[in-house]
Amino acid sequence: MDCPSEDDEIEDKQQTGACAVESYHKEDVSKLQQDVPAPSEILVQLIGTSSVTLAWDRPDNISTFELTYYDITATKTSTIKNDTAIEVEDLCPGTEYTFTLVSISDNEKRSVGVEVTACTRPVPPENFNVESVGTTSVTLIWDASGCEENKFHVVCSHNGKIIQEEIIESKTVVFHDLIPGQKYSFHISKVLSNDNRSKEAVTYAQTKTNIQSLLHDLGLEQYYPNKLSLRDVLQIDKRSVTDEPAQSLSSLPWLFLKKLMMVNVTTRSVKYSSDEIEDLQSLDFDNDTFDFLNDRHSSVNPLDIVTALLLCADGFLQQEMVSKMSMCQFSVPLLLPKCDTQQCMYMLWAMRDIVKKYRPHSLSDSKGFVEDRIVHSEFPLVSFVRLGDCSISKSQILNKLLSNPQQYHDTFVHHDMDCGDIPRKISNGLVEMGWYLPCGNKNIDVFPEPVAVANLRGDIRTFEAQYSFLCQTSTAVFVFFDNLDTNYKLLTNQHAKAQFFLVGNVQNKTFDLEQLKRTANEMSLKKNNIILKTNQNDANFVKNLHSVVNHIINNHGKKACLEVMDTVAHELGIHVDEDIQACQKAKDNAHVLTTNIQETLQFKNDQLPLQGQIWKDLAKLEKEECRLRKAGNQNIETYKSDLQIKKTELRKQQSKYDISEAMSCFVSALGSSQERPYFLKWMRMNLDNLSRKSLSSLREQYKEKCQKFSENKEEIAQLDQQISNSSLGIEHFLREMGQLYEAAVSLPENVESRKQMLHLPRLCAELMLDGFPLELVDGDASNIPLRWVSDVLLYLNSSVQPNNKIMVVTVLGVQSTGKSTLLNTMFGVQFAVSSGRCTRGAFMQMIKVTEDIKKELGCDYLVIIDTEGLKSPELANLDDSHEHDNELATLVVGLSDITIINIAMENSTEMKDILQIVVHAFIRMKEIGKKPKCLFVHQNVADVSAHDKNMRDRKLLLEQLNEMTEAAAKMENKEEYKKFSDVIDYDPETCNWYIPGLWHGNPPMAPVNAGYSEAVYDLKKNMMEVIGKCKNKTSGNNITDFLEWTKSLWNAVKYENFIFSFRNSLVADAYMRLCTEFHKWEWSFKKHMHSWATQAETRVSNFETFKLKSDKSDLKDLLCKLKEEAVTKLDTLEKTTMENLSKYFEQTEGHVYLVEKYKEDFVSSVKSLRRETESSLLTQLETTVDIRRGMNNLDNIKKTFTDTMEKKVLALLEELRKNSSSKRDAHTTDNELDRFFEQIWQDTISELSFTGLKRKKISDFVFKPLRENMKQKGSSVSQKLTSVNLNNCGTGVFKVAKENFFKKLYKQVFNYNYAVDLQNFADHIIQTCTQFVRDTTAQHLDYHDNYIQEILHIIDDGLMSNKNMGFSEDFELSLKLHICGFSARKFQEMHECFIKENDPRRCLDQYKDKYRNDFKDLFHDRDQCQRKAEEFTKLCLMPAVEAFIYSSLGPDIVDKMLQGKNAFQFSTRGFFQYTLLKELVNEDKFEQFVKYISEYEHFVKGWILDQITKQFSNEHEVFELEEHHLRGITKEILQAVKMAQNGKYEDGIKGFIHCVCKKLEQKLIIPKDALETVMVLNNASQEPFADRLTKSVEEMEQTLKEQLKKVDVQDKLHKLKMKPQDELFKRVFGCGKQCPFCKAPCEAGGEAHTDHCASVHRPQGLGRYRYQNTEKLVANICSTNVHSEASFKCFQTKYNFHPYKRYREIFPDWHIPADASIQASDYWKYVMARFNDKFAEEYNARPADVPLMWKSITKQQAKNSLKESFSIK
Repeated sequence: MDCPSEDDEIEDKQQTGACAVESYHKEDVSKLQQDVPAPSEILVQLIGTSSVTLAWDRPDNISTFELTYYDITATKTSTIKNDTAIEVEDLCPGTEYTFTLVSISDNEKRSVGVEVTACTRPVPPENFNVESVGTTSVTLIWDASGCEENKFHVVCSHNGKIIQEEIIESKTVVFHDLIPGQKYSFHISKVLSNDNRSKEAVTYAQTKTNIQSLLHDLGLEQYYPNKLSLRDVLQIDKRSVTDEPAQSLSSLPWLFLKKLMMVNVTTRSVKYSSDEIEDLQSLDFDNDTFDFLNDRHSSVNPLDIVTALLLCADGFLQQEMVSKMSMCQFSVPLLLPKCDTQQCMYMLWAMRDIVKKYRPHSLSDSKGFVEDRIVHSEFPLVSFVRLGDCSISKSQILNKLLSNPQQYHDTFVHHDMDCGDIPRKISNGLVEMGWYLPCGNKNIDVFPEPVAVANLRGDIRTFEAQYSFLCQTSTAVFVFFDNLDTNYKLLTNQHAKAQFFLVGNVQNKTFDLEQLKRTANEMSLKKNNIILKTNQNDANFVKNLHSVVNHIINNHGKKACLEVMDTVAHELGIHVDEDIQACQKAKDNAHVLTTNIQETLQFKNDQLPLQGQIWKDLAKLEKEECRLRKAGNQNIETYKSDLQIKKTELRKQQSKYDISEAMSCFVSALGSSQERPYFLKWMRMNLDNLSRKSLSSLREQYKEKCQKFSENKEEIAQLDQQISNSSLGIEHFLREMGQLYEAAVSLPENVESRKQMLHLPRLCAELMLDGFPLELVDGDASNIPLRWVSDVLLYLNSSVQPNNKIMVVTVLGVQSTGKSTLLNTMFGVQFAVSSGRCTRGAFMQMIKVTEDIKKELGCDYLVIIDTEGLKSPELANLDDSHEHDNELATLVVGLSDITIINIAMENSTEMKDILQIVVHAFIRMKEIGKKPKCLFVHQNVADVSAHDKNMRDRKLLLEQLNEMTEAAAKMENKEEYKKFSDVIDYDPETCNWYIPGLWHGNPPMAPVNAGYSEAVYDLKKNMMEVIGKCKNKTSGNNITDFLEWTKSLWNAVKYENFIFSFRNSLVADAYMRLCTEFHKWEWSFKKHMHSWATQAETRVSNFETFKLKSDKSDLKDLLCKLKEEAVTKLDTLEKTTMENLSKYFEQTEGHVYLVEKYKEDFVSSVKSLRRETESSLLTQLETTVDIRRGMNNLDNIKKTFTDTMEKKVLALLEELRKNSSSKRDAHTTDNELDRFFEQIWQDTISELSFTGLKRKKISDFVFKPLRENMKQKGSSVSQKLTSVNLNNCGTGVFKVAKENFFKKLYKQVFNYNYAVDLQNFADHIIQTCTQFVRDTTAQHLDYHDNYIQEILHIIDDGLMSNKNMGFSEDFELSLKLHICGFSARKFQEMHECFIKENDPRRCLDQYKDKYRNDFKDLFHDRDQCQRKAEEFTKLCLMPAVEAFIYSSLGPDIVDKMLQGKNAFQFSTRGFFQYTLLKELVNEDKFEQFVKYISEYEHFVKGWILDQITKQFSNEHEVFELEEHHLRGITKEILQAVKMAQNGKYEDGIKGFIHCVCKKLEQKLIIPKDALETVMVLNNASQEPFADRLTKSVEEMEQTLKEQLKKVDVQDKLHKLKMKPQDELFKRVFGCGKQCPFCKAPCEAGGEAHTDHCASVHRPQGLGRYRYQNTEKLVANICSTNVHSEASFKCFQTKYNFHPYKRYREIFPDWHIPADASIQASDYWKYVMARFNDKFAEEYNARPADVPLMWKSITKQQAKNSLKESFSIK
């Protein structure tokens, strides 16, 4: 603190330093010597940090005093009046001041001064705080800045009593040797050199208890008490899959748990090192200090870690920890201490999950065994305790006692283990328990009968409660001691039933034999009860101890049962862990449920009836609906309808059952989230206990029979059925919940019993989030309750959104090869299966992924699927066991991202069968676009060099996989797969993992093999890496995607041919997205090429008109150049489209990987598009150039006429001007001018030769290519052609004649309505060609040979696509003659019109008036600017602009139709079909259905045209497009005029006009003859003409706007160069193929797809199919037939019957999958049922036998089925 420098209110006179003192001493001595009384002694009344209070006695007659005070830096003086005390303020703290007081008389004389010295108190230290608190120490810190002297007095007090005090000069102090858990006060004051002290600053701290301290060090404070859950531990985080060593104490618990969950026997050896291990060579042994003690204290005793984790864990984690510890053969906690409260907890609940199996010697002869929960077992309990210090390691002796000579194991932690020598902080008072369980082999077993061993940590003097508990529950208590001293009284005070044994070490110096004798007498112990270790080694000592314990086991009847021992615990005030209310309530609920179960089968029939025979029958019916094996000769659709009726009846039977009492209790108990986990655990344990009792004998028989499986198949099957019937687990209750729900939702929505069940999926979803598995496949019924599973997963999805991304891991393998154990070890998951049974069906369980690794793995949860074993003996009685395995494998492989194939080496004989099943599944996934990763795990491979040694085995495995691939591929009709690597990415080096056996030694005393745990951990790490790589290729599935896969996979596996039955909305959606994008690229390609082609045609048309004189090229050169440009443009667009396609498949979103198999189809489609466009474009260019070449000849003739006429007129003008001598009346003059002009016109006409174009006989030009086309058809066709007159062909309606069929097929064809089909086909071809002729003739061009070539190409394409129709060469000839006949006549008319339109004489006459007016204007010297500008605009620009607009409008209309409300219906062929069918059912008009079915192409074209008309019925919308182009081209014209004005032209206005046109030649085709007429006889001046032209162009814009508004939409569409309706038709019509059975149109994307497909097929009767004998329409649907035993015959089968199942042999390019569901084809069933009679009448047949169920389908159901079929959401 700084000293004050401000003046006081009292007069202050300040001087500084020594000068002040000097001044004082120079006072006038004469004045001082005056006799003025001085004040008496000055008293210091109060001293503060910045003030001092002084007092004195006043002398007589003195009222004024002067006070001077100073320190070493400054002096101050103050005058005091009428007062005898003063508080001097603003002093510096901790500073010594001298105060001098003098009296001043009235005449200002001064007395002698009186002095006193005082030191201000120092400021107490600031920020006095507790820095850290330990169990026995507290560290304090404070701020001592601003003080010169730093000496502090610090006092530690407890309850007002000073415990310790320190005087120090630093700014921190540590008080040691405090008592844990006590509150202390700490006082600090600053001490000056003169012992002056500041005020005290105070702070408080409470030392940590031992447990608080340790939890803090271990980082577990937040979890205390009991807040760490099993779910927290099992979640996937970075720690669980990385090998980073522990870098701090806080890492140890997690490393311990990680290892323990992997049942790693090295779990207790966890320790950390804060730095990397130093290189010994770098150590400086001379200078480095080695603090070994601190190193020793930097770790933690394993028992402390165990105790801390158990105190922090909730009951379920405690249970899991104890179970895993037991598997590792670690001792488990019996009494868990809370060291700070001297309380302990009896760990009954924690040990309830331990189940042990052993064989006492009493059962060894019968090969029997005992399996029971450890808490229910009754064993002799032998306890080992310590009294005082003991030099014998009790735990080490116990380990030796419990281990046989061949295999030593550390059951109990001891001093010589890793970190075992570190002092225990919180685990003293811990009572551990271990067991010795015999295996039945007398040469191996240590004890013949089971025995339990308890071990108390710490001195019994400190832990009397634990000691008392052991004394009252044990058969014998062994007390280890060195010196009994006076402590023996503790031994004698116990009222125990246990037998006592004293164990001492004679070699210890403190051993007192006399005291031992006295104690033995007091306790009435015999010599046998005293065991002394003399100078013998541990082996002999343990041998003696062993004989004593063995004697106890054999001769003492007292046995302990853990479940009963809780009574003793309660009596002694020891808490029991399962006394909490939630646990007890759940126990009671579970007890109520299970106590009355006497006979399992009876209980299941009474209380769980819905999952019985009804459910199994439903499952069979569902599969039969798909496989139709028992249909026999029945009508397939009627048979399916009957099956549906049976299903409905079974559901009705189910819904009649009320919820049973047991299920009501079960569901009710699940309601409480706190009690639920306890209830399920109690239920599982109770049910397992019941099953264990009832199944023990059955399982023994089953095991024996399985030894000779091939000999005992039937007996095994019977035994399995008994076991299945006797098995009862939680999965049965949850299965019943599912069936209750499924039965309820089949009821109407307003039924009360339905509403009561709607909460069940939510309950099950909550269970899944709690870590409980969901039964995906019911193993007993071999079926999935899809509605139940769906709704559970939907609830689950809504609960976790948006964190719903999952990755799926599945294990497949032979039964009993340790699949579940592998998953349990890897992920800690416990699948709910009944005791004594292997997993049946498939269960799925979710594991949370933490934030720290979520990004790396690309998911929020891992889903683990455990499956029943393949090749299960349990299914030996089933004929379709192989099929069952295939179903299961296909389902789970399809759901998986990673599939683990578990192969136990001892089962290698069955490996081939397993591999074939697995390979089947992978081939199926390959075909549907799924690419799961595959890992082969070889179990029971012990050698460390297994990976290298098994190179030969890996090679053998690969050979077998290749062999199986080839075999499976044949079965799946996919023979292109020859090797396993063709199916899946498989590397034998990285995809094979070798895992040693589970047990290290002989069970039951064998711990888990450390090699097993480590190998499984390595596998887990590798899997996480694989999952991380997966997310780079795919975006991963969410829960709803998983559900969709489940549905579609299960639906497909129910069919025999999986690959061709598979339908999946995710795949469909991904395919639709791809099609949508491809159509965008395709349209962009076409649009760009249309734009280019339009410009190319413009260039061709303008070539001769605007060619420079220096340009020597001709049209042939231009054509070559355009072809080169076209190829370049096509190359660029093809490359861009290919790049777009590649980029699309590189993305991870949108499930692109599912449609990768279609990539090649779309690549081919791009190439096909380019190829077709190139061919069409080059033909178009050649045709345009040829026509232009002919037009040029005509234009040259016209130009000759124009030039001649111009010369004649100009000559006449010249003559008239010379002869004109007088002016006459203007009217007369005009008349004379008309006469002169007429004369010269006639003269000129007579001089010119009007040859014009030569007329052609088009029929000859058509007949020649036709004859060439038919040349290959044989001599008979050629002969017929010679007698044909084409002019007589195509005059009437084309009719199919008998001769049009092959004679040998005539009868069959007519019987099968092929005549109608052929007529329809012919009509379609004729219609297409007629449209081509119509569009061609509308162009008003001359005939070209390419036209007839295109027509023949159309016909040949149609014939080739439908060659299966059985028509003859006569049909082909007749059809071509008919089409060529009417085409020739139409082309002849077009040719005649063209000649007429382009007759030179006619063209000249057309402009006669114009020439006359020009003549008059020139004669009278009139200004021609306005008229010529108007003529140029009207005759040249306006037609060109109008043509430009109509050439640009087509693509714009298509773009408009592909946007907005139409975007959906035209985006893909599938969506287009959906739109059409939805509209049809809404209109509900029979005639429209008939048109759609019978005249599909015509119907679609009409519908699209209607849509365009509707869209643009508002004239404003199309006018906007027109106006946009009009505005743009007008702007360009005006710009061209403006730019042309800048030039000067030799030929005047002609040059100006030519320049304007030249600038517009890329976009506008200026009519050449009109242009010539405008430029002749033109004397306009450039500037005025340009101005008038600008105005005329602006007027033209307005005129065209008005004209365009008046044109009807239909007329506009007719004028367009690119017809929008045709482009849209090509987009949605696709390849045009129709289903060979029902005529449903193909919807596959791209043009070059290899497989045709349709989303929804229809009853074949709608395609005119009828039964041969009855003439009834066929009701069967091909998507059902192809999975039935039915057959068909047709032209392709040569009218022999062929199985529908093998339809691909006849129609290899058609893919007809199963319906997505039974309801998927409801649309056409509804249509058929509604219009059955009308269709029969229309098709001249009898009505179909419509199944009963079809008639109940509503219109809404039909619409819903459409949505399902087309995957519309």
